[in-house]
Amino acid sequence: MAFKQVPQDTLAEQLLELAIKFGAEAAEVYQSRSLSRPVFFEGNRLKQIETNEAEGTALRLWRDGCPGMAVAYGLVEPVSLVERALALSQLNSPELMEIGSNFQPAYPDLGANVPIEKLVEWGQQTIELIRQVYPDAICNGDWECDSEITRLVNTKGLDCYYTDTTLSSYISAEWVRGEDFLSVSDGETKRGVLQPEKMAAQILQRLAWAEDRATPPNGRVPILFTSKASDMLWGTVQSALNGKRVLERASPWAERIGKQVTSPALTLYQDPQAGPYSCPFDDEGTPSKPVLFIENGILQNFYCDRTTSRQLGISSTGNGFRPDLGSYPTPSLFNFLIQPGLATLRELIAQMDDGLIVDQMLGGGGGMSGDFSINVDLGYQVKNGQIIGRVKDTMVTGNIYSALKQLVKLGSDADWNGSCYTPSLIVEGLSVIGKTY
Repeated sequence: MAFKQVPQDTLAEQLLELAIKFGAEAAEVYQSRSLSRPVFFEGNRLKQIETNEAEGTALRLWRDGCPGMAVAYGLVEPVSLVERALALSQLNSPELMEIGSNFQPAYPDLGANVPIEKLVEWGQQTIELIRQVYPDAICNGDWECDSEITRLVNTKGLDCYYTDTTLSSYISAEWVRGEDFLSVSDGETKRGVLQPEKMAAQILQRLAWAEDRATPPNGRVPILFTSKASDMLWGTVQSALNGKRVLERASPWAERIGKQVTSPALTLYQDPQAGPYSCPFDDEGTPSKPVLFIENGILQNFYCDRTTSRQLGISSTGNGFRPDLGSYPTPSLFNFLIQPGLATLRELIAQMDDGLIVDQMLGGGGGMSGDFSINVDLGYQVKNGQIIGRVKDTMVTGNIYSALKQLVKLGSDADWNGSCYTPSLIVEGLSVIGKTY
């Protein structure tokens, strides 16, 4: 499952040469090649093994200052791709060319491949550990090793690339007791090695907590979002920190640099070297760098691509990424970290007199406004510092900005939830509506 570290063909060079020959002032080529081999388990057994390979090339050029972009997948006919990009440039207005020059051509590989046999072993081990305790549980999931080469080349001399290999797993355990159906799920993304024991332990803990039923609390009570669930809170924060939203005056924090915006307990930042979502440069060729967004509750910075940073009058933070191959770079986070606290999850629970734990939910965050309403898919009632059972038919509503100002405590159990590294946390100021049985 190995790639050649650098694409050995000369497609990128051909495209740049043809673009200039046909009248473009500048051009860039973005190439992505990926190879993944996921293994799938269904009904506690290995179901199938797949191999997925993809290759895409995006050419962006400027003629008479007007941009044009064309995309091709798989084999590429260079002249056709250049002609399409030039034709599209005639439909656009002139713009400033935002391309960088060379800074460092090659970077060490990120992550390491593991064989299919190891992925299968991890999957079987995780399921066996769960079913040793809950033999009636039905487990489904997938384990995957994904490698991707990213290369960016332009007419200003930029030619940089890196290979990124990540491991991921997802497992769900379904448990049926009469008319009660319970589904507990969890996932993990790492470089180098996955942890079947940790995954199984987290599933087993949730199943044990759910053995008894409890009546949900009603009204305003402290709510503990586990590290898996707390990511819901951070989507709104990430939007508010987006430099493009600041330019549009859509962010409520547009004029709040240097001012308190959250609880003093919160410090939020970006670290290019951290976790499975690290990367050395963005899709504009700008080196990624550490960025401190909020320190002790005080807003310090926004994240930007080249265009947004120029318009804001600040330096780019290396956050210009393409939502897909055919899109222009736009401000996006490649990882987002919340500095954890000192309390374990059990210590957080012990601190709650009467409250609710949210572990899985239906519905998303509140968008830019921060207002949200979610149905609790998997949650537990806490009484006198003890979990007394699983709750059903429960809804949580409120405003994320207000909740983060009323942060009670952060946990020490930070983990990656997608590209967000977040601990469990307790907040106040949210309302719980639950059905009484």
